[in-house]
Amino acid sequence: MKPYLSRIDIFPVKSLDGVSVPQSTVLGSGALTGDRTYALFDSQGHVINGKRNAAIHRLRSTFSADGQSITLAIAGDEPSVTFHLQRDRTQLETWLADYFQQPVALQENRDLGFPDDTEAAGPTVISTATLQTVADWYGLPLDETRRRFRTNLEINGVPAFWEDQLFSADGTPIRFTMGDVVLEGTNPCQRCVVPTRDTTTGAATDRFQKTFAQQRAATLPSWAPPQRFNHFYKLAVNTNIVGQKGKRLNVGDGVSVI
Repeated sequence: MKPYLSRIDIFPVKSLDGVSVPQSTVLGSGALTGDRTYALFDSQGHVINGKRNAAIHRLRSTFSADGQSITLAIAGDEPSVTFHLQRDRTQLETWLADYFQQPVALQENRDLGFPDDTEAAGPTVISTATLQTVADWYGLPLDETRRRFRTNLEINGVPAFWEDQLFSADGTPIRFTMGDVVLEGTNPCQRCVVPTRDTTTGAATDRFQKTFAQQRAATLPSWAPPQRFNHFYKLAVNTNIVGQKGKRLNVGDGVSVI
């Protein structure tokens, strides 16, 4: 096996479409530059995401090369519209409020972003073989499965669930490298309702969680510590990156467990 980093995905606006990039710089917080830098909030200060609002799945987004502008479209509906994330923020919030039928505020955090797990704010890690295996469970295309699970770093050259060795039985971080960046694997990523839904329509896949848990339990590899699975609706690995500010992850970087 020669594990290597085969794909880097960042999500400039939390819960919207991702962008595949050839490299990404590590922030002081351990997050990746440009990943979940922005998030949408309702009038009560709650994040508008797929867990709370399935309408977000019908919202398509692309970003300019410099990451300063967003183009939005509603699947199967009106033409796209483009906004500068700084200069056109009021117009963007108005457009989103009309779509979601509630007030929307776009917030920004360039130091940490808006991760789900603030205790392990580094990028999530998965292998291509894992995604393909899960895709096969449901007869889904690989790209659709990738969009459902929304991970940051994808490793190739390894078998399915290889990443399950990147967390320990007792919670002690497992250190591994990608190129010259040292990461610490902390825990298997607990999943929410989002992967159960079609990424373009929001329609739920029947019995998704039950099928997933059954298959995950049946295929748990020998190197995965079973103590870390109080249930089996978990996939990918959460990480921290400590003291690596300014270092870069590059597609093609070799991956090694220290």
